Amino acid sequence: MDTLARLEGTIKQRLTASPNESYVAQLHVRGLPVIARKLGEEAVEAVTAALSGTRDELTGEAADVLFHLLVLLAEKAVPLTDVLAELERREGTSGLAEKASRDER
Repeated sequence: MDTLARLEGTIKQRLTASPNESYVAQLHVRGLPVIARKLGEEAVEAVTAALSGTRDELTGEAADVLFHLLVLLAEKAVPLTDVLAELERREGTSGLAEKASRDER
């Protein structure tokens, strides 16, 4: 998790960098819809790699998904620690029970 925490810090710093110097800054300037769409594209590429690619392709696409998710979280000012806390809260709960609880909300 240290790698994700370091990456989160780097992404936060690069949000305010010059778009000429940072891909993250370019995404930030283009706005939330572009960032969200990019995450969706990367997720589709990960699914495609899982279904018909190699292990290495899936590994690379999974890294892209995590990176772009962290960019989206930073854009929305949601710390990774909040996401990890939510996962911890759900730990030990059946996936079916957790989904049912969301459907009731």
